[in-house]
Amino acid sequence: RNLLNYAVKNPVTSFLYFSTSEIYGNPHPDKVPTSEDYYGNVSCTGPRACYDESKRLGETMCSVYHRIHKIPVKVVRPFNVYGPGSRIDDDRVVPKFIYSALQGKELTLHLPSTQTRTFSYISDAMTGFFKALLSDRNGQAYNIGVDVGEIDMESLAEVVSFMFKGKVNIKKIECPTEYPMDQALRRNPNILKARGELSYEPKVKLFEGLKRTIEWSRDYLKHG
Repeated sequence: RNLLNYAVKNPVTSFLYFSTSEIYGNPHPDKVPTSEDYYGNVSCTGPRACYDESKRLGETMCSVYHRIHKIPVKVVRPFNVYGPGSRIDDDRVVPKFIYSALQGKELTLHLPSTQTRTFSYISDAMTGFFKALLSDRNGQAYNIGVDVGEIDMESLAEVVSFMFKGKVNIKKIECPTEYPMDQALRRNPNILKARGELSYEPKVKLFEGLKRTIEWSRDYLKHG
């Protein structure tokens, strides 16, 4: 809100708000792949509400400031971005699996591990962000992600293990009580809008992206 108020008094060329795919909550099966016109299935009191709902509120403020004050706002909704640059303590699934494998640890799967995701490599995601920022599509929201290669968490663990020549064990455990519940069962974007209006086209496939990320992470662990 402070930035939006600043933009009212100091006209800006473009304003990019980073939202999240989490604003869709747990989409109904017939809404996957999920498009930007889906209102979402989100609990305002659930264990993840502080994140989901704050991002939704941010989008609302951007929309209002665009409508009333003509702020040139664009909104991006990233879907599971991964790649070089992730910290060792990053608890998201891709860096967690990779750093565990590099350190000779088991890949831990929280049962039932049937959630599915598509993953967007960092260079593809950054291209999408900049295409939105530099466009003239004010007041619009865009899914930035990959619409192919939806994969469940057990299969993802198997892919990572395969990339380490099968030497990494996979261990299934009950989900810890302190772990945030109420996660979406599926997360897969419809990116037709970004394709059509931003000429956005992700290029890096999951296997290649994981390979690059492993190489970077290995070097990071070695040299810091």
